[in-house]
Amino acid sequence: MEIATVRRTLNHTLTELKRAIDSHAVAEAADLYALAWQQAAGALPSETRQQRALLQSYKEILGSRRWREMERQQAAAAPSKAPRPERTPVPPPRPTADQPKKQKPARASEPQARPAAPVSRTRRPETQSAPLAKTAHRPSRFEQPALLESARLYEIATGLRPLLEDTARAGATTSWALIRKRLPGLPRLHRDDECVILWLVDEDRQDGEPLLAALVTVGNRQMHPRFPAVAEQLGLSCGANTAQQQTTWSYEVLKVHQHWRHRRQ
Repeated sequence: MEIATVRRTLNHTLTELKRAIDSHAVAEAADLYALAWQQAAGALPSETRQQRALLQSYKEILGSRRWREMERQQAAAAPSKAPRPERTPVPPPRPTADQPKKQKPARASEPQARPAAPVSRTRRPETQSAPLAKTAHRPSRFEQPALLESARLYEIATGLRPLLEDTARAGATTSWALIRKRLPGLPRLHRDDECVILWLVDEDRQDGEPLLAALVTVGNRQMHPRFPAVAEQLGLSCGANTAQQQTTWSYEVLKVHQHWRHRRQ
């Protein structure tokens, strides 16, 4: 989709969202808010900077205590809908010998088209399904979370950039664990999603700005192991060996701190 079309469609949705907020239409505003982020994901962040800034201001309204109270009141006043009777599924006919099997259709709930990740994803080998256990499955803290949709990645990146700018002004670094504490509601992210979000954050930067992704570290303020891949995707060559990558990263952190030190919020 052309950028002009994305902007025009997104501006129309934002206008309808503003009307829904002014008229206190809680359910309609929630649907329009989600739709707006899906439309924003149709272009690079640098092409929809103003629209996403407006979405951030609407997010504060939709997340306010007053708005949540209106949501509860409207939900309580809404007439309850009777549950639909369940239908017994009819098994599909078995294919004959001369009739090939049809491929499984794509699910509507599958993630939409995602921006190119800075690193290639490796597909885990399929394993045989284990028998159902009596107790609910509890994911291990080492288990990777599910991948998010593009609209959600754009929303997270838009909210993360101001936080990283504040971190740069303070001359500090951060980590994903600290970011989750400062961004309420941020879930555990797949490692690939973390890279995509950092790429989206720095894709939105002005010309000549250093990479804010350098401020996201691991351990005792050490370079994130995926920073070289993110930097390469953004046009910054980090070298072929670890020593060169460490030098490039350290210099990029210094440039970020110097660039944002005297800039106002």
